[in-house]
Amino acid sequence: MKLVRFLFFPFAIIYDLITSIRNFFFDTGVFKETSFKLPVIVVGNLSVGGTGKTPQIEYLIRLLKDSFKTAVLSRGYKRKKEGFVLLNNTHSAEDVGDEPLQYFNKFSNIDIAVDVNRVEGITKLITDKSPEVILLDDAYQHRKVKGSFYILLTKYDDLFIDDFLLPTGNLRESRSGVKRSDIILVTKCPENLDKKSKNDIIRSLKKYNKKVFFTRISYNKTTSGSKSILVDDLKLHEVLLITGIANPTPLISFLKNKKVDFKHLKFPDHHNFSNKEIEIIKEEYLKLKSTNKIILTTEKDFVRLESKIDDISFLGIETLFFDNQDIEFNSIINTHVKQNQPY
Repeated sequence: MKLVRFLFFPFAIIYDLITSIRNFFFDTGVFKETSFKLPVIVVGNLSVGGTGKTPQIEYLIRLLKDSFKTAVLSRGYKRKKEGFVLLNNTHSAEDVGDEPLQYFNKFSNIDIAVDVNRVEGITKLITDKSPEVILLDDAYQHRKVKGSFYILLTKYDDLFIDDFLLPTGNLRESRSGVKRSDIILVTKCPENLDKKSKNDIIRSLKKYNKKVFFTRISYNKTTSGSKSILVDDLKLHEVLLITGIANPTPLISFLKNKKVDFKHLKFPDHHNFSNKEIEIIKEEYLKLKSTNKIILTTEKDFVRLESKIDDISFLGIETLFFDNQDIEFNSIINTHVKQNQPY
């Protein structure tokens, strides 16, 4: 696979040229960037998929929602409805995308909307809902919007500084794109991250002159959905694991460390399950011999599957910071939002 990707190196050079020219035109004002009179916090990455944007958006929602009228705008990847959509109780994951529906189901008193045209989406949110802060999900390369604050995510075991441009590597744009960020979050760190590894990464990123934070994924102590089972008791069950996310490896490793016996059915990221695939999942579940058995999935997959499979549960996650860095991070974000209110 690596050899095949290396053979595409000439195309990566062309891709780099195209994206660099595009960024240059935005940086110099040839292409228009639209800014807004309220804080617009952009969460994204330089690489494709799997850096933990969803739990980071949820972290920001928890941080801000009780003090500021908060809205989230996403493009609604793989959704069927077009244009601007403000989520309500009638919408499905097929209508608006799995991540926006997950936010909507999880948090009350905030507004969730989808729109491929982020400028129009923000304008519509401001007109209709008057938010005090807008979170832009996966919009780091959406240069038509000039965010007020940029959070760049990079995965611990796949740092952007060790990667290369598509299609040889996984970068959406060159490493120089880091200059637009205000802070860098190193995500999905191991739970036992040691000081040396942390300092090595800080040194490797020092030339970019950005504040670096370290986070990890924390799994909930119980499953949610159809069945509430202590994670430590999952080893007493036969588990059919269903994933349709970019990188299920951390979840697989977590379950193995918990001595959980599971069969894994893996699907592509943001997968829309067909009726035939749903039947296959149900048949595989019936094959499990134990009376203690469970269909387990991720929270993002759950919003796409709960209407199709009655007996299904998920294991939720959240972002945790290392070494009390959340105190500084929270202060930075809260200060930015307060200082950029339009009054």
